[in-house]
Amino acid sequence: MKPSLVDTDTLSFFFKRHPSVVSSFEVYSQQYGRVNLSIIIYYEILSGLKHQDANKKLEVFFDFAAQNTVLSLTEEAATIASEYYATLRKQGQPLEDIDLLIAGIALSNNLVLVTHNTKHFERIEGLEIADWTLDFHKRTENADR
Repeated sequence: MKPSLVDTDTLSFFFKRHPSVVSSFEVYSQQYGRVNLSIIIYYEILSGLKHQDANKKLEVFFDFAAQNTVLSLTEEAATIASEYYATLRKQGQPLEDIDLLIAGIALSNNLVLVTHNTKHFERIEGLEIADWTLDFHKRTENADR
């Protein structure tokens, strides 16, 4: 496994105890100690839980975030995101700003983006993507291609 940034959907799968995702988190944590999420992902999870009035889940999320690494949005990440915004928009394939910012943070930190939303993010050239919802054997086969 390479150093990674975990996307919102993957965190949701983790908190819902998706077997392959939980297993991948365990393997990743053993290798790197801490999981990376971005401040954008932090916002998405937090706003969703607050909207649901899910106070117990909020406590679990705050504990999780405190034990891991929340990466900031930097000028470099914003610059990278803006370049992809312009390129994709000119191609008639725009992405939401929030997704572009997440990709910019992953790229500026040389991280693989772990997401189940591969169709969305594969349009960003140079962004390496992994899907932990697939079982480990299947991921290994896909990586070899």
